[in-house]
Order: sequence, then structure tokens, then C-alpha cells
Amino acid sequence: MIKKFFDIKFLKFIAVGIINTAFSAIIMFFLYNTAKFGYWGSSVTAYILASIMSFFLNKSFTFNNKNSVMETAYKFALNVAVCYFVAYSVSKPLMIFLLTNAELSAHIIDQIAMLFGMVIFTMLNYIGQRFFAFKES
Repeated sequence: MIKKFFDIKFLKFIAVGIINTAFSAIIMFFLYNTAKFGYWGSSVTAYILASIMSFFLNKSFTFNNKNSVMETAYKFALNVAVCYFVAYSVSKPLMIFLLTNAELSAHIIDQIAMLFGMVIFTMLNYIGQRFFAFKES
């Protein structure tokens, strides 16, 4: 079971993820710090843009999925939405709870929460893409 989970697809997912994470982080922190989009606006905008890139890279390169674009796009979008909602809904309250006494500004706590949300999202997203969105028939 573990061997099936941590195979070449996992390594490809990590490679795509590094590119995708850098892309989304640049967008997210630019929108948060420069455009003042706030926590939710910055993270959701970055994830929408990065998810489009991720879909095509993971469908063709990581999972070599041959199913129709429409079928996989629907499953992919559902997976991303659920993973995003769970990751960022957990991340911010958790970081506020853990860092309340750290004497950090809300601005810094938001950014730490966004980083932590990225980690949670990535873990959930791999599972969802591998075993739902791009599941082998």
C-alpha cells in the first residue's frame, strides 16, 4: 500500500507542486501585501490561477490521465474546492490559537496561516487527485 502511494506519480506530483506552490505563493503574497486583497481574497485568487496550471500539468504529466477533460476537470475542481476550504478554514483559527500570545500582528499571523494552509492543502490535494480526480480506471 505504501509503495503504491509513494511511487513515481508521487515524485512527479511533488515536482509539479514545487512549481505550482512557487507560482501561487508569489501571487498570494503579492495580492495580500501589495494589492491588499486580504486573507481570503488573496488565497482564493492565487488558488484559482494555480489550479488551472496544476490541472493541465497533473492530468498530462503526473497521472497521464486519458479521461475526458470535462470529466476530470469537474472532479479536479471539486477536489481543489474541498481541499482549499478544509485547509484554509483550519489554518487561520489554528494559527490564531497557537500564536495569540506570540505578540505578532494580525498581518503576520495571516501570512503564517497562509503558509500552513498551503501545507495542509498540498497533502489533501495529492490524495484527492490521485484517488479521485485522476483515479485510474
